[in-house]
Amino acid sequence: MTDKIPLAGVIGSPIAHSKSPQIHRHWLKTYGLAGDYIPMDVSSADLADVLRTLPKAGFVGVNITIPHKESILEIADLVTDRATLIGAANTLIFRKDGKIHADNTDGYGFVENLKAGAPNWIPQSGPATVLGAGGAARAVVASLLDAGVPEIFLTNRTRVRAEKLADDFGNRVTVVDWVQAGNVIEDAALVVNTTSLGMIGKQEMRVPLDGLRRQTVVTDLVYAPLRTNLLATAEEVGCVTVDGLGMLLHQAVPAFERWFGTRPQVDSATRAAALR
Repeated sequence: MTDKIPLAGVIGSPIAHSKSPQIHRHWLKTYGLAGDYIPMDVSSADLADVLRTLPKAGFVGVNITIPHKESILEIADLVTDRATLIGAANTLIFRKDGKIHADNTDGYGFVENLKAGAPNWIPQSGPATVLGAGGAARAVVASLLDAGVPEIFLTNRTRVRAEKLADDFGNRVTVVDWVQAGNVIEDAALVVNTTSLGMIGKQEMRVPLDGLRRQTVVTDLVYAPLRTNLLATAEEVGCVTVDGLGMLLHQAVPAFERWFGTRPQVDSATRAAALR
């Protein structure tokens, strides 16, 4: 009875929109575990101080989201090779020796979501076209290369950002001008949107999609709405489509296991909890 109840949470700014508390609290309840998961709006100026204080209050770790995913690497004491390669971290573990351990589970979540939603997708079957070159794109590119995708066509509205990403990942990544995005969609076995285009309140995607083929797998990291125009168009063509909510669910699995000692399952009840 003297043990502290383990606490975890998510830090960002803003944070009220996060679905992570619903997901982790659902798992805590489902598996009958003591603990809680708390959203915290923390400014960049206060981030380091807050992170050093949280373990004293019983926190075992936190998720990190926008705008702190890159800057957290300078605060953490230990950073995994995966987080270093991606250039961002989304999961922190507060170790018993007082050190902050930073990792990135976004790429894991992306690939697990693809496996669940498109179980017949074979990474070696052909190139992938990735739209966008932000932090999410870095995690996606890293995970696809690790899975064995032979080539990635990377396209972004600002070409220089795509070129910087490609330089970090080697010659299996080819940068394509944004105006040519429709052409490399035609050549792709997998199409991934990592941009905010199509999200509620954002611009719609204007990339030509007439090159989509029935055997193409199409996934969108946007999950508000769940069925974006990209996915709706792909469904009409007959493509296998995978929505973005599953990535959020699957990236949470390894973090929950590290913090609370139980590996949770992503199932229909988990999706329902996230959508409540």
